[in-house]
Amino acid sequence: MALASLLTPPRIGLVAGWGRYPVIIAEALKQQGYHVSCLGVAGHASRELQTLCDDFCWIGLGKLGKAIRYCHRQRLHHATMAGKFHKVMLFQPWVWLKHLPDWRAIKAFYPHFVATKADRKDDTLLAALIHEFERDGIYFAPATDYAPELLVKAGQHAGPPLSGSQQADITFGWELAKAMGRLDVGQSVCVKDRAVLAVEAIEGTDQCIRRAGELCRSGGFTIVKTAKPQQDMRFDVPTIGLGTLETMVAARAKVLAIEADRTIILDEPACLAFANRHKLAIVALDRQGAEAA
Repeated sequence: MALASLLTPPRIGLVAGWGRYPVIIAEALKQQGYHVSCLGVAGHASRELQTLCDDFCWIGLGKLGKAIRYCHRQRLHHATMAGKFHKVMLFQPWVWLKHLPDWRAIKAFYPHFVATKADRKDDTLLAALIHEFERDGIYFAPATDYAPELLVKAGQHAGPPLSGSQQADITFGWELAKAMGRLDVGQSVCVKDRAVLAVEAIEGTDQCIRRAGELCRSGGFTIVKTAKPQQDMRFDVPTIGLGTLETMVAARAKVLAIEADRTIILDEPACLAFANRHKLAIVALDRQGAEAA
């Protein structure tokens, strides 16, 4: 029995939202020898996860009880979360008829959506979700614990050297982004010549960049994306990928400043090659570096 136990791969759950990030985390977990049981959020998760993971279950947005029962059947005590959850869906007409919540979800989120005694900020809702899993002995760790190489290091990673005005915009935008993060509004701001063009809220980073491009037809603006001061690394970690850079090109943005050691770059070699090809500056800073920019 002892030998059999040693030969049994450790089990972990993966709650997968939208985007490539959950796929990369699943690949990392498999490479490290984990038995991966995946809960793919319907309408969000990639179908690629169905073949990549050892076990897979589609789960609706309101099916919290089903999700926890699945974890018990899979004998899971540890899990991680990766990928974006499109919060804007919560404000669509008849959303709770389309995503009929089960009893566990109703009890967990009653203060937020029925009694309205609690807010619906990203951190509040995701922390409540994780708390329900923990009540049943399922504990979440940051996905970056299993793929720390995804967290960007300090330095300029792509593009031409920054001008003095771009450095000033980074310093200006950094404080704004941190203030917005402290309020749990969003992670990104778009600025030019120390004027705010757009602030990210529920729409996400790409839509924020597009809006800035529509308002600043001359282009050449700077995007600053930072972690929240109170960032819980188990969820909603700032993430950029090739799609972000493609949106920058379409909007005629020129600089992307991100927070070192607290921002994820997906498919980094491809992203940096794209940025260099399109002369996009990508710089990762810590607080001291942002203030000195």
